[in-house]
Amino acid sequence: MEFKESELIINPDGSIFHLHLLPDDIADDIILVGDPGRVETVASFFDNIELKKDNREFYTITGFYKNKRISVISTGIGTDNIDIVVNELDAIANINLKTRTQNKEHRTLNFIRIGTSGALQKDIPVDSFLMSTRSIGFDGLLNFYEGRNSVSDADFEFAFKYHVDWKRNLASPYIVDASKDLINKFDDDKIIKGVTISAPGFYGPQGRKLRLQIADPEINDKIESFELNGQRITNYEMESSAIFGLSKLLGHHAITLCVVIANRRRGEYSKDYKPVIKKLIKLVLDKLTKY
Repeated sequence: MEFKESELIINPDGSIFHLHLLPDDIADDIILVGDPGRVETVASFFDNIELKKDNREFYTITGFYKNKRISVISTGIGTDNIDIVVNELDAIANINLKTRTQNKEHRTLNFIRIGTSGALQKDIPVDSFLMSTRSIGFDGLLNFYEGRNSVSDADFEFAFKYHVDWKRNLASPYIVDASKDLINKFDDDKIIKGVTISAPGFYGPQGRKLRLQIADPEINDKIESFELNGQRITNYEMESSAIFGLSKLLGHHAITLCVVIANRRRGEYSKDYKPVIKKLIKLVLDKLTKY
């Protein structure tokens, strides 16, 4: 099968359309961050840097940390950007950009998102580390892909929609697990585990009100009280559901680790989360080198 020019867009230099990357530009272990400025923060821990490339909000640095090759890429905010990033990274890993045909051997990538998040349970402290073991997508992105049901937990989805009285005019939420291998790799006493909601916006979709009222003022109360088989929803962020879902469909591994910078239920916000982010980055890098 040959991918058409309109479907697989390649730049004049042979790189993939948005990311401007070539297959050899990326490592198998890829740290994803939202903020382009955080790419430099992660790379400041590298022993040496191999390349830097950027286009729009997508900034890539590949280098070495303790003799391990690692890439760090900024995605910008939201699952729509994740759709671009994960699909294009898979393309340069598993499609021959010269012949436009799929490679015979599958290259598996590890996606580790490092981000910030808002807690939805009163007992989760600000400035703590939280690992998303599964993510609920409020965004609807995965609903556009065949196989969506094969990677989503239908029972959890039904129970959640029933509990919160999910509105029919909203995109149907999907629930996808993180990679078990990566959950085990990054397991640590310093890290809280939880179920994360990925919202398609920062204000209304996360229950915030400024000048606009929201459709369900009680949504965060309902989310906080939801529990199924000992699992509760711990936090909001904006990317993990698409990372987990697309990765599973494409045969990659994914995990998200966030610094909790706000507790929505207590109305608290971090005094200065940037040093905490650096501690999480160092923790992630050290665990990545332990195989």
